[in-house]
Amino acid sequence: MARTQKKRPAKSLVHDRIEELEAAIAGVRDGKKTSPRTARLLAAGLPRMAQKLAEEATEVVIDAVRGQRLAVIHESVFVVLWNELGITASEVWAEMDRRQALLGMAEKLPKEDGVGSTSSAEH
Repeated sequence: MARTQKKRPAKSLVHDRIEELEAAIAGVRDGKKTSPRTARLLAAGLPRMAQKLAEEATEVVIDAVRGQRLAVIHESVFVVLWNELGITASEVWAEMDRRQALLGMAEKLPKEDGVGSTSSAEH
């Protein structure tokens, strides 16, 4: 039986909100908006941003294991790293669409041998 795939509307509320965050971060970077915490993070550079994302991800995992739904929501917004690398929400949505087309849902694709994967035999 053929599956029909739902197409996401051209613009969604989620996409709009992330675009707003991207614009706000760009505004802080350009000195047009004031946000001391974001400005400090931008000034610290990519290594600190990546470290901060890892810290936030760890908090999300801990909160999820504890069943603290609201805490997971509060810790899940971190777009500054995307901005630093020039990644847009549209690129992330395109990757989700690609995964959905391949797997029927936007889940993580299996690693290809030799491309960022490690087998248990290597450990």
